[in-house]
Amino acid sequence: MEAQTLTGALKNSAAQFPSRRALSVPGRFDLTHSRLHDLVEEAARLLISHGVRHGDVIALTFPNTVEFVIMFLAVIRTRAVAAPLNSAYTAEEFDFYLSDSGSTLLITSVEGNGAAQAAAAKLCIPHATASLPDSSLPISLSLPARQSGPVELGPAHHNEPSDVALFLHTSGTTSRPKGVPLTQLNLAASVKNIRSVYRLTESDSTVLVLPLFHVHGLIAGLLSSLSAGSAVTLPSSGRFSASSFWPDMLAYGATWYTAVPTIHQILLDRHFNSPQKAYPKLRFIRSCSASLAPAIMSRMEEAFGAPVLEAYAMTEAAHLMASNPLPEDGPHKAGSVGRAVGQEMAVLDDSGSQLPPNVPGEVCVRGPNVTKGYTHNPEANQAGFRFGWFHTGDTGFMDQDGFLHLVGRIKELINRGGEKISPIEVDAVLLSHPDVAQGVAFGVPDDKYGEEINCAVIPREGAEVEEGEIVRYCKKNLASFKVPKRVFITNELPKTATGKIQRRLVAEHFLSMVSAAKVPKFGA
Repeated sequence: MEAQTLTGALKNSAAQFPSRRALSVPGRFDLTHSRLHDLVEEAARLLISHGVRHGDVIALTFPNTVEFVIMFLAVIRTRAVAAPLNSAYTAEEFDFYLSDSGSTLLITSVEGNGAAQAAAAKLCIPHATASLPDSSLPISLSLPARQSGPVELGPAHHNEPSDVALFLHTSGTTSRPKGVPLTQLNLAASVKNIRSVYRLTESDSTVLVLPLFHVHGLIAGLLSSLSAGSAVTLPSSGRFSASSFWPDMLAYGATWYTAVPTIHQILLDRHFNSPQKAYPKLRFIRSCSASLAPAIMSRMEEAFGAPVLEAYAMTEAAHLMASNPLPEDGPHKAGSVGRAVGQEMAVLDDSGSQLPPNVPGEVCVRGPNVTKGYTHNPEANQAGFRFGWFHTGDTGFMDQDGFLHLVGRIKELINRGGEKISPIEVDAVLLSHPDVAQGVAFGVPDDKYGEEINCAVIPREGAEVEEGEIVRYCKKNLASFKVPKRVFITNELPKTATGKIQRRLVAEHFLSMVSAAKVPKFGA
């Protein structure tokens, strides 16, 4: 039974590798797997003494800190549900997420979070702070205990595979964010898949750059590492810092890291403008959560001397669905997100029939890592779970080798006069331009064609790029109907809290600037 729960996997890891490093913060903490396990057990007993019960939803809003890790693991250890939230949310956003998840308690760092606390107070949700001043002490929680005397983690607190352990929301790219409950089994299956495809062992080490309120950083970076007996370093600032990343990677003997393309591009730009004297010898670099252009992959592999493995993931699948393999397991393909890992994957047509290789359709998955459904959302469940599969909303095709190639989100495909255009294909061409650091294509309304293609690009540091040059470059590398009609040269692109570039947000941003006459039309 323990093999089917995340808490069981972590318990086994602590027993098997008690003295190996588990979690570090430069200059503050170095916790072994055994010590981390003890801190989690102590914190779980503390939560129970404060009245936390099986099924309670506990909202957590922290930077990437040791306190968050301990409290997250303690919450799910008690058979309660952890609901990590982005600390940058507004009070209105916290109001929605706290109420939609049914949270019964909000826990923050000792510094607190005014917006979260205001929303919690409005909803009559108690607030507590958690602090670990020293690794030799138990974590403290600022709530009065409801029961006196020692608290035991008895049979009532034995974790079951069916226990909902994590409650997240989709990023809401096309609609209101949907609540996604993930069970102990979902999480255990996902970390097993991640450990397997990347061959993570107790000898591995990584520096976490992604926020822990999102599945990418939480499951791929943190939980998969801990369950493998390997080590995780959290940045001392509690968030990604390009200036400290490589020094931390070297100091802690990192063997890999995972990030979104935006962060990869930041590190790549830094390398070209101010290279490190030395880089760690990495087994691999992982990229996920958005499309990675083949040109960027090639530059990264040359700059950092490691294979770059693109992967495919979603919150509803407890993160990983497909990945390119390690070199010892076969070649990886630029422009592909790899093969299915630990689950069934198929490309289906509108009637639910599986399509042959190289024919695009909707990407669908099923397996023990996939959620059983959204919370209180029958319409989304009816649309998302049909023919016995979870429907991702992504269009793609399988090649003859079983590698998945994504075309784009179904609702993000650009329909220009009946021609369906993949914005990912246009992105790849933009990013292959030697003077472009970041680029994104998106659809905009058009009276003649229904939709037209626009794009926004960020020049590489020190480079000057003109709109006309980008259009000429696209004309050389794309069919004429795929060439962007308008190009915006900018210094930044709107992103989500996890570093994703959402085309809808980019389109809204630049269209609003045009309507306000802040950006001239192309050619004007």
